[in-house]
Amino acid sequence: MSDISSVKRADTAGAVKVIQHLWTGMVTIRADLTDAKTCTEIETATGLTVPAPRRMNGSRDHGLAWMSPDELLVFCPKSTEPVDLALKIDASISGHSMSTDVTYARAVFTLEGVGSREVLAKGAPVDLSVGSFAIGDFRRTRVGQLAAAFWMVAEKPDTFGLICQASVCDFMFDWLSTAAKKGSLPEFL
Repeated sequence: MSDISSVKRADTAGAVKVIQHLWTGMVTIRADLTDAKTCTEIETATGLTVPAPRRMNGSRDHGLAWMSPDELLVFCPKSTEPVDLALKIDASISGHSMSTDVTYARAVFTLEGVGSREVLAKGAPVDLSVGSFAIGDFRRTRVGQLAAAFWMVAEKPDTFGLICQASVCDFMFDWLSTAAKKGSLPEFL
């Protein structure tokens, strides 16, 4: 397993920082999230509370995100092997379910700094205004025409996490870096 602290940073001339995390463990869970017993079994296996729709509990280092009515995404702690976690989750859920290691199928980014909301707003059809998008909010949408999901990590400075398919991570990194350059933010949000 690679070191989770391995990162790729964009030079945006002092505006919003764009960081690509080169290793973040992730496991997808597909299960009946309307079943209380299943949710309890997931919580026991992951150590995290199942989030409400369009929310994330925890962090990129150890979190659980709502992806759809029957799908969650687990972010693994650095010490956890994603394959082992997927097997543990599968063994813990008594009903029909599937857990899969998606660590190398997805790329993870952090946007940090005043203007992060505006960087995302340039490419995502989501209301990112201060009163509408807060810490823990999670949206699965498009950013710059690419399928992605993002969540708010902190408000001061504005910090967001973002995931996309690993096959388009170079494009996403370039898109975010260009959108974050100093002097390119409309300063509307």
